[in-house]
Amino acid sequence: MLDALKLMRIPFSIFLMPVFWFALIPIEDIPIAKSVFIFFLIHVLIYPASNGYNSYFDKDEGSIGGLKTPPKVNRHLFPMVVTFDIIAIVCAFLLSIHFGWMCVIYIAVSKAYSWDKIRLKRLPILSTLVVTFFQGFFMFYTVQVGLGFYNWDNVNLFFAVASSLFLLGSYPLTQVYQHDEDSERGDLTVSLMLGIKGTFIFSSIAFLLGTLLLGYSFVQQGNVKDFYLFLLLGGPILGYFSYWFRLIVKDENKADFEHSMKMNIISSICLSAAFICIMIF
Repeated sequence: MLDALKLMRIPFSIFLMPVFWFALIPIEDIPIAKSVFIFFLIHVLIYPASNGYNSYFDKDEGSIGGLKTPPKVNRHLFPMVVTFDIIAIVCAFLLSIHFGWMCVIYIAVSKAYSWDKIRLKRLPILSTLVVTFFQGFFMFYTVQVGLGFYNWDNVNLFFAVASSLFLLGSYPLTQVYQHDEDSERGDLTVSLMLGIKGTFIFSSIAFLLGTLLLGYSFVQQGNVKDFYLFLLLGGPILGYFSYWFRLIVKDENKADFEHSMKMNIISSICLSAAFICIMIF
């Protein structure tokens, strides 16, 4: 049972929390209790269930996101995934019909990513677009809908697109240390397609586009100071990314689990800190 819970990788799901904080920025009166409830549903139930489902079909033997040495898949994992999904769906519909259906859609798409009958993971471009759209743009609006906030203006739309662009930059970096295992399994990931150096170039372009769109959105709102705050608190992300890329240029073996996880941790903490500070101030 404990090994199955480890494969749900709940701590790793927290790396996706910047989208949650980002979605709260346009909301003036944030309902605290409801926000905590939605955070729990998404990051403790829905994301971990997707992680566990992915592990169930991949049966990874090498390092995966959040686990350097993952345990073997056992008979407890699939029932745990189903239990997490059912609890999340029931709770989501209790909160809101619209929110409930959006959670169902996300859960269904996440299963299509790993399920061996569909396995979007084998298709590098499509899987990347699906992951970054649903974990970014779609989840951005899912959080807002759960809070009863329906805003389709341009600035909110640009924020949602920017969240996907940031994920488009970070997602391939989580694949750079899995090239050998993905190749053996027949999964052509976008990182494998681009190569290690190509992955870093691609990610830097996506990060830049996301930053420019975010800056444009803040300028449109007249909140230039918020953009400066974002750049200040996001500085460590650029610093570590540049440091890691320099290591890669000298030795591609540095595209390993440890550096990838450090990149994830720094990115998640800095983006979350930036969005929380912007939300507060």
